[in-house]
Amino acid sequence: MFWRKQKAAIERFHPLHKALTLEKAFSASLRRDDWEPVIQSLAQHETGVQRRKWRLHERVPGTLVPMLRVLAADMPADGTLSVNADMRGPKVPEKKGDQHFVPTQPPISSMKQWYEVDPWLRMRAELRDGSVLELSVTDRIRHRKYRKRTLRGKNKLKYKSKTVQLLRVTRRLAKGAVVQRPETPPPPRIKVQSKQGKRLVIRASGKWNGPEEKGSAVRRILNVSTEPFRWTPPGPPPRSAE
Repeated sequence: MFWRKQKAAIERFHPLHKALTLEKAFSASLRRDDWEPVIQSLAQHETGVQRRKWRLHERVPGTLVPMLRVLAADMPADGTLSVNADMRGPKVPEKKGDQHFVPTQPPISSMKQWYEVDPWLRMRAELRDGSVLELSVTDRIRHRKYRKRTLRGKNKLKYKSKTVQLLRVTRRLAKGAVVQRPETPPPPRIKVQSKQGKRLVIRASGKWNGPEEKGSAVRRILNVSTEPFRWTPPGPPPRSAE
């Protein structure tokens, strides 16, 4: 049987690792320490699987695993970490919007436009200080196909696309949490909103042109995530064991 050894290796993976390999996506909610076997399983992927079809998307070791570790470090042992990871890419039919014509000016005679929206990572973590952190990373790709008349009078069909990466982070503070409004505004790229209720909710969002380069998605997430935490005084350092 072709690929027999690699198929056997996949069967030994953690179920969530197996789902990422075969289906390129998973959705799960686990206690903090239950994510460690998933991380350890993912770390063994390249030693058992080489077939291109079953390779992990670069965002798995580059973004998903680092963010699992970052969030777990700020959670209690009984805290729940929920993850929805979708590494299928933007070409999945349900991610594609309808095409529509947009107004044009010469030398462009007609133009069709459509969007692909790819929410490839969503996470929710119950933190040690009683607050809840939610984050999402979405790629929005704008496609344009148009006819343009050249200087020689010929009509040519052209195509352009533009990718924008949207990051949103929401922190719901614990009841009675001490709030300290930041003395300085957030960076120009990041917008912050707050909503007062029984629990203060702080939302931060950022937008970047183009898909992330290697490792930059984690930096972008952490940059946006910093803003909701500026609203509360620093807490005690995490315990070494719980």
